[in-house]
Amino acid sequence: MAVLVAASRFRPTDWILIVVVLLLLLVSAGLALAETSLVRMSRTKALALRGEGRRGAGALMRLVQDPEGFLNPVLLLVLISQLVTATLVGILAERWFGAVGVIAATVFEVVVIFVLAEALPKNWAVQNPERSALLLAPIVSAVVRFPPIRLLSRGLIALANMLLGPRARRVGVSESELLAMADVALEDDAIEGHERELIHSIIEFGDTVVREVMVPRPDMRTLEGDIPVSEALGVAIEAGLSRMPVYAGNVDDIVGVAHTKDLIRAERDGYGAEPVRDFVRPAHFVPETKRVARLMREMQDRQYHLAIVVDEYGGTAGVVTLEDLIEELVGEIVDEYDVEEPPVVPLDNGAFSVSARLAVDEVGELVEAHLPDGDWDTVGGLLFNVLGRVPVEGESVEVDGLTLVAERVEGNRIGRIRIVPRPKDRPETTQHTPARRE
Repeated sequence: MAVLVAASRFRPTDWILIVVVLLLLLVSAGLALAETSLVRMSRTKALALRGEGRRGAGALMRLVQDPEGFLNPVLLLVLISQLVTATLVGILAERWFGAVGVIAATVFEVVVIFVLAEALPKNWAVQNPERSALLLAPIVSAVVRFPPIRLLSRGLIALANMLLGPRARRVGVSESELLAMADVALEDDAIEGHERELIHSIIEFGDTVVREVMVPRPDMRTLEGDIPVSEALGVAIEAGLSRMPVYAGNVDDIVGVAHTKDLIRAERDGYGAEPVRDFVRPAHFVPETKRVARLMREMQDRQYHLAIVVDEYGGTAGVVTLEDLIEELVGEIVDEYDVEEPPVVPLDNGAFSVSARLAVDEVGELVEAHLPDGDWDTVGGLLFNVLGRVPVEGESVEVDGLTLVAERVEGNRIGRIRIVPRPKDRPETTQHTPARRE
């Protein structure tokens, strides 16, 4: 009976509306496909496709360089297509089936529009991003350049910005988002593991201060200003260093930097018995809170490779070299003169033996735990501050589920620390337990 009623109410013009509905569904599906594929396409990938000479890559490159230029018109056209489709289907259903037809049309619109015009094309775009982007880029490029569409979308966006007020602005990408993007790229095999580490290092480089990368005062190799050039040259050669700070009286009074090549020249010219302070070059001093990115640029501009790091009281806190800054970016650089022990040595049962100079955040990443922050930068500083004094060898303390053991103590300095994770069957705790001796 319902079919007979619908047939009796069918008009010749209804065929036109049906064709329009099908065309709008096709347009909506194509635009949804274009939206997903173009949004997922990076500039780097588009540039690579253009370099391969792929058809449509030129239009694709123009679109991804200005995402807002194509995204707003595409979203507007998708909305118009779906609204008009829903309206026409509702008109036809009400004309053919009355009030019941409106309900049936609503269910039909939700299912058909979602499946055919949203889910199906977008899922296909996710599975075939390059193919769909290259296929639709020329079409989208022509559509968004069509004056009426461009003017309408710009007018509506301007109206939205006017309603939002003066605070409406383009939001940049944060550091955490960039780091997350690098992690996702690694999971998708778009980049290698070492490339991900380099990206992290570059982003974190801007927040690093000199105090975190310098050679601390106790580890500095220095020369007393009154010793003969011959003796100073022997010390420099034995240490395998090309530059050494020279002091007068104590390390807090740095008078310059002795270059090994200058000492070799002085020795060859017969000045081996002269005091080394007569052959030093001016020293450069930087505060320990200076950003390493600024310091690297300064070293490049002023052409020096070593700087004396001073604390807030003007005393010598350490020394930093251009190599230290580069190592912060690319990792440890070891040459034939380096005989340092490895900073991290894996032990049994998930434990590690680490250098006390290892940064707290690096240790946290190593043991997959969040160590407390404070006025310390290194794991040795953490152990020292938790105990409140210099530990003796073998002394340990628990910090947030980890046992820190002073493996080696040299005078007032902690050399190495053994980090032992909490056994899985022990309850979690964030309290520091009293120190004990092993």
